[in-house]
Amino acid sequence: MTTILEQGNISIHTENIFPIIKKWLYSDHEIFLRELISNAVDAIQKLRMVTRAGEYSGELGDPEITIAIDKDKYTLSVTDNGIGMTADEVKEYINQVAFSSAEKFVQKYAASAGGEQIIGHFGLGFYSSFMVAKRVEIDTLSYQEGATAVHWSCDGTTEFQLTDSDRTTRGTTVTLTLQDEELEYLEPGRIRQLVKNYCDFMPVPIKLNGEQINRQKAPWKEAPSSLTKEDYLEFYRYLYPFQEEPLLWVHLNTDYPYVINGILYFPKLRPDIDVTKGQIKLFCNQVFVSDNCEEIIPKFLLPLRGVIDSPDIPLNVSRSFLQHDRTVRKIADYIARKIADRLKELYRDDRAEYIRCWQDLGTFVKFGSLNDDKFKKQVEDILIYRTTADLRQGTATNPAIEVQSESGDVWETATPATSSSEGPFYTTLKEYLERNKERHKNRVFYCTDPASQATYVDLHKNQGLEVLYMDSFIDTHFISFLEREYTDVKFSRVDSDLDDTLIDQDKANEIIDPATNKTRSQLIKELFEKALNKPKVNIRTEALKADHAEASPPAMVLLPEVLRRLREMNALMQQQQMEFPDEHILLVNTAHPLIQNLVRLSQGGIIQGSGESPAAEMAKLVCQHVYDLALMSQKAFDADAMKAFVERSNRVLTHLTEQATK
Repeated sequence: MTTILEQGNISIHTENIFPIIKKWLYSDHEIFLRELISNAVDAIQKLRMVTRAGEYSGELGDPEITIAIDKDKYTLSVTDNGIGMTADEVKEYINQVAFSSAEKFVQKYAASAGGEQIIGHFGLGFYSSFMVAKRVEIDTLSYQEGATAVHWSCDGTTEFQLTDSDRTTRGTTVTLTLQDEELEYLEPGRIRQLVKNYCDFMPVPIKLNGEQINRQKAPWKEAPSSLTKEDYLEFYRYLYPFQEEPLLWVHLNTDYPYVINGILYFPKLRPDIDVTKGQIKLFCNQVFVSDNCEEIIPKFLLPLRGVIDSPDIPLNVSRSFLQHDRTVRKIADYIARKIADRLKELYRDDRAEYIRCWQDLGTFVKFGSLNDDKFKKQVEDILIYRTTADLRQGTATNPAIEVQSESGDVWETATPATSSSEGPFYTTLKEYLERNKERHKNRVFYCTDPASQATYVDLHKNQGLEVLYMDSFIDTHFISFLEREYTDVKFSRVDSDLDDTLIDQDKANEIIDPATNKTRSQLIKELFEKALNKPKVNIRTEALKADHAEASPPAMVLLPEVLRRLREMNALMQQQQMEFPDEHILLVNTAHPLIQNLVRLSQGGIIQGSGESPAAEMAKLVCQHVYDLALMSQKAFDADAMKAFVERSNRVLTHLTEQATK
């Protein structure tokens, strides 16, 4: 049995905690202005609430907050025409550190809130003043009938004075006498900068020297139907000047299960964008909190830009950063779901515009599918790929996508829709597999580099094989992801191996040397092996199908799928560029006229003899030249190889011109 020796309340000595609050509560001293202005906004919002409740019938006047600077007296003051305070309220709210009136007030006047939000919750913001001031004074007059104005002052210790004041107007003025090392806050330019950074969208005009210095209107708090396309674009330009216009945007506007407002933009992805750093600005009740809100944005959406504002996002007491908890994770899931809904809506309602944006959108969607199972399930039917197929005849299906939308949430596009009726053409993977099930069931041919793999793509196209372009930087990882999702489907890069459809089997065993009973393929294989003298290069000979003999290449370099992927993975893990493998396949096209001419040059032991004739030398040079051209299509040349290729090309041309002049 436990014996209780003593129980009671923990005591906190203000003289010990006060210096900590002044020095360590906020990471930046400049936060004090945000806190004072937030308190002033709260005072105005509270007055509106008591007026709606019928407890105040006087003139409200135009709500405003005024900042005044007196360089001679080293003072900075913030004045509001809000609810004001009585002497008892000053004692209760100011003299008690970390005691906030917000919760009590909101509960009392919840029915008459009218959409107003109270910013303060911790009762600590006022004390940020002492980070920059050696003396803080309050002059205040309550809205209550018969109230007396009071003056409160404190020099930064735990002692204060409370006296009568000669103030005659309702509201509160907080005056700071700045410390010698904090005189930067006497400069109007510095004050304008801070207001723009932290308070630009507060719902009350903020004035300095008679001029309003905040924008006041927060577009994300407006009804989406009240904003035009230009309103969204103008806001984006304000947030991110000198940037290209966004592809499209999503307006978040919901109050269940969380109160979340915001506008998120899909930017064009430039090479210099750091996809690991967030670009979204976090607000709480229109007060700027942070440029960094990775915690509430799923990793794959970090490159998005815009604003998120929510009083339900848990902040630390200084409102400087997020507290990690379950709510944050749920909000992140909600945002991802709303993004997916908008993309599905765009896919369903404006396929041409979706295709136009896909080069940039695709990176978001694929990265999200790789990292978030819930998001993957939402977007799996709208993943599209550029294809070599001509879909103008309507051979591709366009499945309807059901979209659940909430009232108030909208998407919009930044530029007019463009038609894709003349290509390039895009397809989903399911459409591709359905369309090609008769020719190559459950097999996908793809291209990762349209330039270097153009020959291979053309070879497939000419024989009616459809190829998908998977040429974004993320596709190397995404192909492996697709293979896990479609376990019965084989993915083959166009240069990994050739489908039997591309090979003319009838010509493979044609005997052209009766003396040795060797086929054309055998002679060509021997010819190239001796001419190249590269034991690690596997020479394969096949007759490639083509509409005419010269339509297909004389030779191609093939990289087996498994071997190539293994090398790519090793290169990625070692963070280095993948070198072209010494072991690869050279497929020589026995049906090409150039190769057949080489056979005629080689017959009779020309190359095998002890002394090479001009024709034998020419045959050897052409074999090497054909191999070089095949390598070149794979961008497999280093500096030495390119030098040798140029020299060999000059020799081949010299031989040809000599033959032409005889």
